[in-house]
Amino acid sequence: MIVKSVEKENGKATLAVEIEKDQFEPALNRAYLKNRGRIQVPGFRKGKAPRKVIEGMYGASVFYEDAIDELFPDVYEKAVTDNELKPVGRPSLTEMERTGDGGVSLTIEIELYPEVKLGQYLELEVPKAEAKVKDEEVEAELARLAERNARIVTVDRPADVGDSLLFDFEGFVDGKSFEGGKAENYTLKLGSGQFIPGFEEALAGVSAGEERDVNVTFPENYDPKLAGKDAVFHCKVHEVKETVQPELDDEFAKDVSEFDTLAEFRDSIRERLLKDHEEELGHAFENAAINIAAANMTCDIPNAMIEEQLDRQIQELTFQLQSSGMSIQDYVKYAAGGMENFRKNMRPVAEATVRSNILLSQIIEEEKIEASDEEVEAHYQKLSEQYKMELDKIKESVPADAVRNDVQVRKAIRRIADSAKPVAALPVEDKKEE
Repeated sequence: MIVKSVEKENGKATLAVEIEKDQFEPALNRAYLKNRGRIQVPGFRKGKAPRKVIEGMYGASVFYEDAIDELFPDVYEKAVTDNELKPVGRPSLTEMERTGDGGVSLTIEIELYPEVKLGQYLELEVPKAEAKVKDEEVEAELARLAERNARIVTVDRPADVGDSLLFDFEGFVDGKSFEGGKAENYTLKLGSGQFIPGFEEALAGVSAGEERDVNVTFPENYDPKLAGKDAVFHCKVHEVKETVQPELDDEFAKDVSEFDTLAEFRDSIRERLLKDHEEELGHAFENAAINIAAANMTCDIPNAMIEEQLDRQIQELTFQLQSSGMSIQDYVKYAAGGMENFRKNMRPVAEATVRSNILLSQIIEEEKIEASDEEVEAHYQKLSEQYKMELDKIKESVPADAVRNDVQVRKAIRRIADSAKPVAALPVEDKKEE
């Protein structure tokens, strides 16, 4: 294989590569052997026709594509390595011609990793809000704990919003029951919005032992078989249950915490929430510093890198949705009106992520940031604790090079953030005026 020329322009490279006959001819023969069993030639048993006969019938190039497919990965890798190119994305084979001596010439186009010029990334002025905890947050946390520790008791009175019903129901459309419209001993909290609009409201005021018909109309965006149709649900109530929350007093504090008084428990909640806010603001400060440093960097990002990042983001979302029983196709259909529009909406995030990654990689290279074996081992240990897996299993799952790179990236982030100078963040109303 010979690289005849390399032309670089506008972040792309065009390579003229020649594969010589002694390399191309064996690949053609292997392509013939692989495909001959699928080619029928009159006068020959299937798979027995000579290569020259098949080429005479279907053209000399009949096996070129398979031969090139076999050779291309090694040819491409050698061409890129020998010429010290840093490609991104997939290469494009734009031309293929047979040479006079029985070889083949290829024209390959690739996008190149961009040239990067760092701007200011140290001692940046970065907005940082002050961590505060509002009284409402503390009370909301107490209310959440009270609800978690609430008791459910059966009451002898008409049901109100917030009460739960234990009941049977069966739905009918045009006088006929339908699939999924019937249940026994079902528990429903009135006001939860669990059922279609109008259903729960119609059961307010019902008592244990009472039977009631509920008339509703299925929404237009419901199951196509039922969408827009009127229905009658016959309901029979067995029990009305009330949620009784505990009093927020010292006894409550003793029951749910290590503290003896509600005041002490409140203070501990405030302290924990403050710590959480400080951690959140710390991450936000880091991200803001990286974004400012990335904006100061001069770099034309290749489209291929953005598209690859989009693919990764969509793949991650696909796995998340699968765990909840939803497909990516259904999600993008309802959330964005299709995959094309979804990718368009996600593109700014992908581009910002790529820009930040390029920034950090360049800082690692220019500052010669390294990760020691001890730091790599400590990171493995952290992953083991985070995912609750044995250390050996983590090491089998995560390559050492990936962990080493994570440590280097983390050091680069700290390099930016630790040198940054926090400045007061503008209030929301001031930002709007700008």
